Amino acid sequence: MLQIKDVYASVEEKDILKGISLSVNAGEVHAIMGPNGAGKSTLASIIAGKEEFELTKGHITIDGEDITELDAEERAHKGVFLSFQYPVEIPGVSVTNFIKTAINENRKAKGLKDMPASEMLKKIKEKADLLEIDRKFLSRSLNVGFSGGEKKRNEIFQMAMLEPKLAILDETDSGLDIDALKVVANGVNKLKNKDNAVIVITHYQRLLDYIVPDFVHVIMDGKIVKSGTKQLAYELEEKGYDWIKEELV
Repeated sequence: MLQIKDVYASVEEKDILKGISLSVNAGEVHAIMGPNGAGKSTLASIIAGKEEFELTKGHITIDGEDITELDAEERAHKGVFLSFQYPVEIPGVSVTNFIKTAINENRKAKGLKDMPASEMLKKIKEKADLLEIDRKFLSRSLNVGFSGGEKKRNEIFQMAMLEPKLAILDETDSGLDIDALKVVANGVNKLKNKDNAVIVITHYQRLLDYIVPDFVHVIMDGKIVKSGTKQLAYELEEKGYDWIKEELV
């Protein structure tokens, strides 16, 4: 599904990614771990096409289609979803109206008409029930006054409604207590299937107790320096990253 080939990237003329290659197949969950400043969030941003990050070398393809030159909106229409570390607040725009607009923009990009209101309401009800979301929550202004857990739950709801091919969760566990973490992880687990893929970016092994990865990759100094199974995450929790640095010397 996703192929990243020898990608180099920079932000504000500072080199961050230095030759990343990664393959993610449908049905797989990949975890990206690494110390602060290693390039984890830059990788997420480069895949999603955020404009402040410059891809200076390499290619990214989705289902064999090169998306390297596409902007963020076009990549979203191709099925790429990015959950932000710090979701933005949009006063006056309800969660429901935001998601209706997003879905219909996706449909428009594919040459389809707007989703009929009855179908939209049915889908909203189904996904809200699946994720155990109170309907009152859906009428609130997007992220305004939301707790950290509510913001992350809202993003998982957006993901459920948009049904992306590739979901990238960028430190979605940041600032969450254990109950909120379980809610978010439960939502992701209910939504993953054989036709989509998930990339989870995290500092901590604890999230991976709930969203179990097929593969774990460690990024250091802009490169993937080690890959393995979930067991690698336990080793990192126990030993930190210094032992990997020592292996590389």
